[in-house]
Amino acid sequence: MELSFSKKNQPIDQIINRLVEEAGGVHHPAVIKEMILATLKIGQDVDYLADLKLINRTLREMRYTAKVFSPYRHRKKVTIFGSARTEETDEMYKKCVRFSRRLAENNYMVITGGGPGIMQAGNEGAGSENSFAVNIRLPFEQKPNPIMYRNPRLVTYKYFFNRKVAFVKEADAIVVFPGGFGTLDEAMEVFTLIQTGKTSPKPLILMDDKDGYWEQFFNFVKESLLVKGFISGEDFSLFTLTRSEEEALQVINIFYSTYHSLRFIENRLVIRLLKTLSNEQIETLTKEFPGLIKEGDQIRSCTAFPEEADEPDLAHLPRITLLFDHHHYGLLVAFINRINSFPAAN
Repeated sequence: MELSFSKKNQPIDQIINRLVEEAGGVHHPAVIKEMILATLKIGQDVDYLADLKLINRTLREMRYTAKVFSPYRHRKKVTIFGSARTEETDEMYKKCVRFSRRLAENNYMVITGGGPGIMQAGNEGAGSENSFAVNIRLPFEQKPNPIMYRNPRLVTYKYFFNRKVAFVKEADAIVVFPGGFGTLDEAMEVFTLIQTGKTSPKPLILMDDKDGYWEQFFNFVKESLLVKGFISGEDFSLFTLTRSEEEALQVINIFYSTYHSLRFIENRLVIRLLKTLSNEQIETLTKEFPGLIKEGDQIRSCTAFPEEADEPDLAHLPRITLLFDHHHYGLLVAFINRINSFPAAN
């Protein structure tokens, strides 16, 4: 039988419906039914066993990731990247311990790769009770660090791409300490995801050392990427470079001082806020960010859209909305930073 997502699949649809009902306790059954149908279609379309194993393992890893993180949705989390080779005596290790301790004191949880070096420093500073570890199984066995060993918030992955999803999807901010190829890979992916709108805007902080590891990177970005037109000036809004733990913490705190979250409803951008903006503040945004607003539209206050009914806990938040062309995400980060700079409206 040829299965379809757009047409009826009797009697398969009836069998799937009964299966979901028999299992009981299934959340969002319409989505689950479609996933079951997709699985059957995979079985019909793919005959290469290795591909089937990859798809199966990916789904299992993502299910477990969601299970581990879901009880902590109310807590903001900061992902920390950095070298696994940083020694405990190194100043950057000590800086990471101090920084992650300050994060925990400000009610943030910390996500690391769960290994040694900067990863261990992040878990050590935050403490095991405020930490997640998304570890990777490697041929040379990267074991969990002592802080996260047998921790219920430890997830071990076979595939790097699943691990990367957890690092970014679950994070409200990302801080990158100096590191090697893996650290640079993780940092560049976050740059790309924010720049292209494939993840929500969030603070991306490059924590520098005394030798200017990230400062040299910054110079390369200016002198090679910007000059040659590979990036635009607005992309410098995507990140903050600092040597200060307190400045890094302040950047994160300020980013969420007024801004809460956003959602796209087709091309309409809806920004949820923790406090209402005045008409004068909205007018200021309109004047300062004309390139962000699609021609013929304007920024306006609004209430929750019907499409947001699946997030009832956010319905009470004040909002602003505008038509967005999905091009200027660096400018969008600057826009959010400007919103956060406004004093409370009278």
